[in-house]
Amino acid sequence: MTKQEWKAFRGSAPQPDEIMLSIKSDPSQSITVRWRTSADIERGYALYRKQGSDEPWRRADAMRNLFETDMDESCYFFADMAGLSPDTAYEYTVGDGARRSPVYTFRSARADITDFSFLCVSDIQTGSAEPPADYTAFGRVLKQILAAHPECEFILTGGDNTNCGQTDIQWTGLFGGLKGVAEHIPVMMCMGNHDDMGFSDYYTGEGKYYSEHATYFTNMLCGSYNQNGPAGWETANYAFDYGSVHFNVLGTSGYEEMNAWLAADAAKSDKKWKFAVHHFPVCYAGPTIECEDTWPALREGMEKCDIVFSGHEHSFARSYPRRNEGLYDKPSEGTIHYNMGSGNRNPPGTRVVPKVWNAKTYEHEEDLSMFHIVRVSGDTCTLTAFVEDGRVVDECAIDKANDVIYPIDRAPRYNRPRLKFKGYDMGMCTENTLPVKVDGLWYLCPGAVMSFTGGVAVRSPGKIRVEIYGRFAEFTENSNIMRSSLGETEMAGPCLRLNEGQLYVPVEDFCRPLRMHPLYFERNNFISLESETEARPVAAQP
Repeated sequence: MTKQEWKAFRGSAPQPDEIMLSIKSDPSQSITVRWRTSADIERGYALYRKQGSDEPWRRADAMRNLFETDMDESCYFFADMAGLSPDTAYEYTVGDGARRSPVYTFRSARADITDFSFLCVSDIQTGSAEPPADYTAFGRVLKQILAAHPECEFILTGGDNTNCGQTDIQWTGLFGGLKGVAEHIPVMMCMGNHDDMGFSDYYTGEGKYYSEHATYFTNMLCGSYNQNGPAGWETANYAFDYGSVHFNVLGTSGYEEMNAWLAADAAKSDKKWKFAVHHFPVCYAGPTIECEDTWPALREGMEKCDIVFSGHEHSFARSYPRRNEGLYDKPSEGTIHYNMGSGNRNPPGTRVVPKVWNAKTYEHEEDLSMFHIVRVSGDTCTLTAFVEDGRVVDECAIDKANDVIYPIDRAPRYNRPRLKFKGYDMGMCTENTLPVKVDGLWYLCPGAVMSFTGGVAVRSPGKIRVEIYGRFAEFTENSNIMRSSLGETEMAGPCLRLNEGQLYVPVEDFCRPLRMHPLYFERNNFISLESETEARPVAAQP
């Protein structure tokens, strides 16, 4: 489709469209509205007043951002409707002197609220390459959810709002899906990896790339959200307050700057609750997922928060409170990582498996959307996860006053050291070949690890050779010399014959050439072998 064809089909016009409310300052006193027009519109403003009144319209002049996309050239306008009275219904219209939108309504927030609810959805991306990207099913589900839960005062997303965020085709489709909702209730978007993903040829999917500064997300939403994130990474990173909660919304690039900003910003807030949103999960549920960029890069900042919401996996998981490499029981002891399922009938590509750090998972493989209602009420925050048809798949209440999470679910504490692979228990193959500490060094059985992961283990008298992730390591009994893809190196201790007559080697040395590294959870008494790759280590069949 050419730009000219797109312009006639779904392109911007002088008449305002793509209207969306958002929050920047106190929502009982101010709300921001965003809209799109064609590039020839020089200025715009919002008119607003109390709903049904005959009082004069108040005017809020808009900031204008001209942005040329792959399909169009458009203006994006952002106006702050300020001076609102708390808990009051308003009507408004946007545009210029000649062309205006219909009149829409919204309700300002209550003042000093400590009891409110909001809706969370994630991974709502959809649409084939052929335009228009069709988000109508998402729009129907969203309206259905909000009709069933009118208590929700705003919408918070967990990222991947689009399937390919570097094209106007997807953003136009998304705002088409939000039509009828976003004009009335604020939408606070977190950016996901798909939101900064593009292709040199969108229609064929060739030339995949990522826009580090998320060109489309940043330009289309630059006035919707606070520009109070880390320098150089604003819009994708921003903070706002709602009632007794401070929110930090995080992007997908600039991790060092993000962490420093998150740690400082959350620490200085005096709000009772601290929530963050980051697309990539720390306590992931998929068998091959990794989180090397997120953790430990954002650990310091995330540990200032009560809850970190995430997405990416299209599957649901809720963690035990986690701090550093420790899993705990009380909310004061760590951060709960809350990974939301797909919000737009996108069953997962990863398959949920039980992970040691998750108190609850749900194998969300039905072609149904998931959504989450978060209610904050004084010292208690209740998180309820639903499937589109109304079934509850998880509900928990975090009680700060009594420092407890209901239902009670204790993090594991093992009496013998356990070995996990990406948080997944290795089961029978390590039942009697558990890690052993020798002269202060942790040892593991490489053959058992390969049996679990699907890698290759070749045993010969006094030797074992393992292969995984396209790399190999070879160990010889009573020798501290390891032959591997890195060459011949000296280990911290010799290869020893231990439990079940199996050869054991030092954990750190085993991991080094095989694209792995160990995490030791001292409180819980287990080692998890992590890797920065999401490859599936299945041995080839000749």
